[in-house]
Order: sequence, then C-alpha cells, then structure tokens
Amino acid sequence: MIKRSRHVAITILGAAAFTLAGCQEEQVDAAAFPDLKSCTTAAQNGGQFSAQDCDAAFAEAAALHVEAAPRYDSLAVCEEQHGEGACGTESAASPGGSGSIFMPLMMGYLIGNMLGGRGGASASQPLYKTPNGQYTNAARSSTFSSNSGAGKMSSSQFARPAATVGQPPMSRATALSRGGFGSTAAGRTSSGG
Repeated sequence: MIKRSRHVAITILGAAAFTLAGCQEEQVDAAAFPDLKSCTTAAQNGGQFSAQDCDAAFAEAAALHVEAAPRYDSLAVCEEQHGEGACGTESAASPGGSGSIFMPLMMGYLIGNMLGGRGGASASQPLYKTPNGQYTNAARSSTFSSNSGAGKMSSSQFARPAATVGQPPMSRATALSRGGFGSTAAGRTSSGG
C-alpha cells in the first residue's frame, strides 16, 4: 500500500509539472530600435534580424501606430502622458487625419521573431515615450528603459492593441480616469528592452 501511494504522488507531481509547463508563454527573440536605420545597420553587422525583417517590421509598426496610437483632444494632455516634445497631430501621422487630435510620436519600434531563427515571421509594435522617460508599446503591455536593445520576450507582448482611429480622443479627465496611458500595464511591466 505504501509503495502504491508513493507512485500516485509522483504521478500527480509529474502531471502538475506538465500542466505548469504548458501554461508558460512562448518566449521569442526580440529587439527594440529607435528607427529603421538602426535596425538595418544591426542587420548588416550580423544582427538577429535581416534588413528585410527590419523593413517589414517598421512598416507594420508604422501602420499600427496610425491605427492604434492613443489619441488626445489637446497637445497639453498628450504631453502630460508622453513628455514634452513627444506629440504631434493626427494629420501629421496619417493623411486625412485631424489637426485637432494629438497623438504621441513613434519613438522607435519593437520587433519579435515569432517563429525562431533568422528569416522567420516577425511581429512588431510601435514604441512611445512615457512622461518619465521610459518607453511603452502600443498595447501598453510593457515598459522599457530604452528604445534600443535585445532580449527574450513573451510573444503576448506583440498582441494587436485595440484600434483608436475614429474613436473620440481622450480628454484630461479620460486620461486621468484611466490612470494615464502606460498605467493600465503597471502589473505587466518589464524593464527589458
């Protein structure tokens, strides 16, 4: 009887370990770049992403920026959330956009290798400055100390954020009620990057 109960305990422990391993998020190679040129220079020097990866990821991040960047009803509110000089008008980011809606400037982009290995499928996110000088992605799922660097990240950091284009811009009261642009991710913040 004792021998059997030990066997059951080991089986349960093994099943629990397998279950926990199945819940871990996939980690992908990722890098942040302040601009396209920095990425292509890294690619020419044997970086983890090719120049084609850099181009495709930058184009994806720029398109996502136009679609999902936070929008504010005044320059003052935008700069409260992203820092002085870190905002522009929607019309500057998107032809046909409004000159009375303000959004943060894209201060870099994040690229992740979703399939592993050089030349695999990549995903990207635009990076925005926070008022304290850090950077966050459009999904607000991470905060980074810099807009350049490389490391492993969870693939969920590349989840597509909700579209903001066509939505009413945030006022000071709306931004404050949400705790600010980067605040909703406070529990999921990372210092990598």
